[in-house]
Amino acid sequence: MVEHWIDGAPASGASERTGPVYNPAHGIEQRRVRFASTEDVDLAVEAAARAFPAWRDASIAKRQQIMFRFRELLASRTDELAAILTSEHGKVTADALGEIARGLEVVELACGMPAYTKGEYSENVSTGIDVYSLRQPLGVVGVISPFNFPAMVPLWFFPLAIATGNTVVLKPSEKDPSASVWLARLFQEAGLPDGVFNVVHGDKVAVDALLEHPTVRSISFVGSTPIARYIYATATANGKRVQALGGAKNHMLVLPDADLDLAADAAVNAGFGSAGERCMAISAVVAVDSIADELVAKISERMSRLVTGDGTRGCDMGPLITREHRDKVAGYLDVAGADGASVVVDGRDPDVNGEPDGFWMGPTLIDHVPTSSAVYRDEIFGPVLSVVRVDGYEDGVDLINSSRYGNGTAIFTNDGGAARRFQREVTVGMIGINVPIPVPVAYHSFGGWKDSLFGDAKAYGPRGFDFFTQEKAITSRWLDPSHGGLNLGFPQHD
Repeated sequence: MVEHWIDGAPASGASERTGPVYNPAHGIEQRRVRFASTEDVDLAVEAAARAFPAWRDASIAKRQQIMFRFRELLASRTDELAAILTSEHGKVTADALGEIARGLEVVELACGMPAYTKGEYSENVSTGIDVYSLRQPLGVVGVISPFNFPAMVPLWFFPLAIATGNTVVLKPSEKDPSASVWLARLFQEAGLPDGVFNVVHGDKVAVDALLEHPTVRSISFVGSTPIARYIYATATANGKRVQALGGAKNHMLVLPDADLDLAADAAVNAGFGSAGERCMAISAVVAVDSIADELVAKISERMSRLVTGDGTRGCDMGPLITREHRDKVAGYLDVAGADGASVVVDGRDPDVNGEPDGFWMGPTLIDHVPTSSAVYRDEIFGPVLSVVRVDGYEDGVDLINSSRYGNGTAIFTNDGGAARRFQREVTVGMIGINVPIPVPVAYHSFGGWKDSLFGDAKAYGPRGFDFFTQEKAITSRWLDPSHGGLNLGFPQHD
């Protein structure tokens, strides 16, 4: 049983509800996870609230030392965490290790917290008057994370929140919850005081309890667009700061002068890594018609070499998270046929290196996808790569800009002028130039536009430090004994 982690220890809570945790590569339930009641969430928030004053008042040096120890422990035990990710999510070991590496970048950023949270000082703004600012923590903050990156996405948020003096209640996905508890134990080993980092599991009951709890000051969320919209609306209505990162339909525009081998490699890696279950996956290859046939042939040829199977066996792509999700993704191939698209590579019955009952869906390529089709419009969140053909650059940009999503996009070209024009004209938050998955490094912030981000609070980087702190401005005057303690007046301009 996967238990909650409250006040530095496993906790069963009062609720008797539980849910299954599958091994997707085997198709079997391997354990169960507790589902928190509202009262269980209250206990976690209360533990975080009790821990906050002492943690807020801990010196920057103390918090930084614990963060450095956490970083060293995490870096030394990545194989252990990767095994948990592969077991519960299904992603292959290489993808799991890559996920941890990107999360580790944010831990390293958090170690540099003193440089990002310094205030400002203006001396003698008026005679004898100084003005300065401080950045202070919010208090208890909530994090709600998705199933597709059970280590990386929580690591986008809680290291910065904790480093800046907040205490945290994390609600991970109930589909793969063990990584979060593992991280909590590791942080305790690093010296983090009890109650600073808490984990509660569950479904909408736990989510709503965090969104509505009066003590929780902020909510950080990554997930689908409908849920992100709900999180943003509900949390802001309850007076909270919100980071609500939603879904995506990422396009990759390939111009005729592009290196097509590079573009084909990028499309395969970006479309099928982590079985396409990532918000920065390339879902739509927008190919200029004059090179589309050649590009589709190159992508198809590379796909034929991919091995789908158990993530522990050195395969290229693992299963999907649940049988229900696998069936939903597979259903889009019927939609494609009905809408007049051409299924070039059909992944519904793959030859797998794994157990027959796993939640398998092989890499899938669909050409001539009409933009009216749900295959193009929907965030499929699986290993399905669509090819949409356009006449040229302008049509490609118009297509991308007409999408309701604006998370990530990429252009493949050897024309520097076209690339520069693209980065200026495209209405998307993260852009790759000959880079298919433009996820910023940790010291830049992550976030899209349009229906991919609600509000304007991005994740990690400088914006992450801003989100987890609040600014306090002080105007100060001290009477000077050398002037007889006279009241110099304010304002007094020289």
